[in-house]
Amino acid sequence: MNPQLHTLAQGIRSGDIVPYLGPGALTGATDTATGQPMPADSDSLILAMNNGKPMSEKLMWEFPRAAMNVELKRGRGAITRFLNATYAERTWTRAPLHAWLASLLPRYVIDTNRDTQLQTSYAGVPHTLVRGISRVAGTDYRFRIDHYDGAAYREIAQEAVDPTLPVLFKPMGSPLPDAVFIASDADYVDYLTELMGGFAIPSFVKSYRQGRQYVFLGLRLLRDTERMVMSDIIYGAGAPAGWALIPEPSEKEQRFCDRQGIEIIAADIPDLLAAAQSGARAAAGDADTRPQIGS
Repeated sequence: MNPQLHTLAQGIRSGDIVPYLGPGALTGATDTATGQPMPADSDSLILAMNNGKPMSEKLMWEFPRAAMNVELKRGRGAITRFLNATYAERTWTRAPLHAWLASLLPRYVIDTNRDTQLQTSYAGVPHTLVRGISRVAGTDYRFRIDHYDGAAYREIAQEAVDPTLPVLFKPMGSPLPDAVFIASDADYVDYLTELMGGFAIPSFVKSYRQGRQYVFLGLRLLRDTERMVMSDIIYGAGAPAGWALIPEPSEKEQRFCDRQGIEIIAADIPDLLAAAQSGARAAAGDADTRPQIGS
């Protein structure tokens, strides 16, 4: 086993390394009624949105493009209803990675998925939820902030954020406490424009992220959309910026990560969880061999 995985697992546990979650973070989550895997990556979302049928080759390239096609035909609300029905109205088993993160409750997590598993991990813990928004009037910002008091969410201004609470940053949105999503091409154009301009990230996150290091889990970096979102969200990262778990990286991914100061580790989430488990056993063994008080 790569010894770096032990270091990464410990870094997440200690809060020194920020988890950045892509679609692969939901591997293992299945519908409790049907056993179907949760749609998370681009292809599975497109198929779910189109009743299990592939769309044209051009539209199958990525979910935002396919969602834009549906929006033009049936309206933006059709995409919101689909995502809400998928993630809020069905019951899913826990993904193994989320089960592990729930045992740690990291101080800061970035989750580019649109599901609720991260939020339910913090269901009994006060926290701050930041979600991306797009194409809205009456504000220059492209984020919404909700405070969770341990029982319910309420929207707050960024000046009212408690800096001692964990921060869950879901740039692509979620259905809780209400359905807010970045999904179609039009959403991404608006959101990315303001993200690059500095208006899609709250000031307290901008301060906290300075010098941080990240581990990218379940995230492929083959498409420009994911690459642009990631590079702007981690702006001001440390050196190195982080580590990406990609079992078989492409040359394109390798070049991009090199430019970003990200080291690719040829491993995947199960390898990290195995390293975390073995590290926990080793720590427990060390504790058992230490002299006990009164011995």
